[in-house]
Amino acid sequence: MMKSLRAALLAAPLLAAPAMAQDSIRIGVEAGPTSLDPHFASLITNIAFSRHIFQPLMEQDARQALRPAIALSMRAVDELTWEVKLDPVARFHDGAPVTVEDVAFTIARAGDVPNSPSSFRYATRPIAAVEAVDATTLRLRTSQPTPLLPNFLALVMIVSKRHGEGATTQDYNAGRVMVGTGPFRHVSWQPGSPVVMERNPNFHGTAPAFARVEFRPIANAGARTAALQSGDVDMIEIVPPDHLARFRADAARFSVAESPSNRLLFLTLDSDREDSPHIRGKDGARIPNPLRDARVRRALSLAINREAITSRILQGQGTPAGDLGPPGYFGTSPDMTPPPFDLAEARRLLAEAGWAQGFTVQVNGPNDRFVNDEQVVQAIAQMWTRLGLTTTVETRTRAVWLSEAAQLRYSVNFAGFSPNPELLGMLETQIHSWNTTLGLGTANRGRFSNAEVDALIQQARTTIDDDQRRALTQRATRLALVDHTALIPLYFAQNTWAMRRGFTYEPRTDEMTLAFSAGRAAR
Repeated sequence: MMKSLRAALLAAPLLAAPAMAQDSIRIGVEAGPTSLDPHFASLITNIAFSRHIFQPLMEQDARQALRPAIALSMRAVDELTWEVKLDPVARFHDGAPVTVEDVAFTIARAGDVPNSPSSFRYATRPIAAVEAVDATTLRLRTSQPTPLLPNFLALVMIVSKRHGEGATTQDYNAGRVMVGTGPFRHVSWQPGSPVVMERNPNFHGTAPAFARVEFRPIANAGARTAALQSGDVDMIEIVPPDHLARFRADAARFSVAESPSNRLLFLTLDSDREDSPHIRGKDGARIPNPLRDARVRRALSLAINREAITSRILQGQGTPAGDLGPPGYFGTSPDMTPPPFDLAEARRLLAEAGWAQGFTVQVNGPNDRFVNDEQVVQAIAQMWTRLGLTTTVETRTRAVWLSEAAQLRYSVNFAGFSPNPELLGMLETQIHSWNTTLGLGTANRGRFSNAEVDALIQQARTTIDDDQRRALTQRATRLALVDHTALIPLYFAQNTWAMRRGFTYEPRTDEMTLAFSAGRAAR
């Protein structure tokens, strides 16, 4: 009897959950932001949270096409000049209009935030000057032709100069200067705790469907699905493959949303250091880093069975990759298909490079960032063991993994990145040599470097003509991946969401979970 009473008491809040404020939505997310500072880190998760409170000049829709946000338009006047028309009705949460000074302040700040693990410098570096034409018109002068500037700036949130001048990342984290123009106002957040927001009643765009939003970080995928099943949350992201099938089949209680992703999951390889932190001989002795040899990198790629990973570990929520972007993405090549699983050729290449007896290597990665990420890392380690290597695995929580990867503590790292919105975005950040002067190679964790590849990337990023830029991008990608194996592409992810009946979500290619993309189902 006591057990039944206890069960009933525990169930009561869950039964009452749907009757909570119907103008609110509770979203279970894999992780909260690492910071509320919209310029602290160019990470999809952080950018997604920032987009609720702040806005960029132009924003990307669910398929990453540009549409107005703070700006009504952004057009190229000539190869070095972009004209931006600000929306005169756009207002910060304190009622102040958005000015040219706010835009100039943002551009100066965004690429220069102390201790940023992934800087926005790549987006702001090309801008040489911000000039006011009139109260709502400005011109961005670039130091060189920058065809992707509108897309770069679509990830840079405009902040108030009045509130942001002199403010630190900690000031944003504490909520003291969280004054944006976005559809929601900041209410509360602490690291590891829910992010709470309320609808901005004076938002100049389309009002979001919900007056109050609570993002609950639930790192464990099983716990996220359990929270949805129990009614503790209304929607979740990154649904495990087996659970997605169950939600899809239970249409009376749940619905799902899916979208192909432009996110490439890949391995970075330390191709720079002579002494790599997790590379040793079979006897544990220090050895010259074999990852510096392109033949070894190619062998490691051929030893991975991508089809097995996507079909078995991901249960179809992934597509094997051989290029930096999915088929049809600007800059991809139709013949850049996934490398074949060829253990014999991999062994031949290792022997040719002088490593027939193998070596010891550790594979690092996150255990709470991507779908079944730890299992993928384990599978890769097993495949390399069959190649003849002594392979170990170490995974970390997202925050630790991001920090350690940025500090170059790994020899091999399982990572993910979404080019924006062309392949060139990935070439610039992941493949180009580390170059703080140009703001390129900012996420090149393997420190791959090749002068010919760099030259093609630099030429492409200053080429306004689409056909010419596409051809240059294809050449750079082919040289980097086929000739040099700058990194090892694995697969493209599938973005997934699930929600209780009565809720809807517009699925996105960029995998962002945005409360203003959620709504109520028509009855």
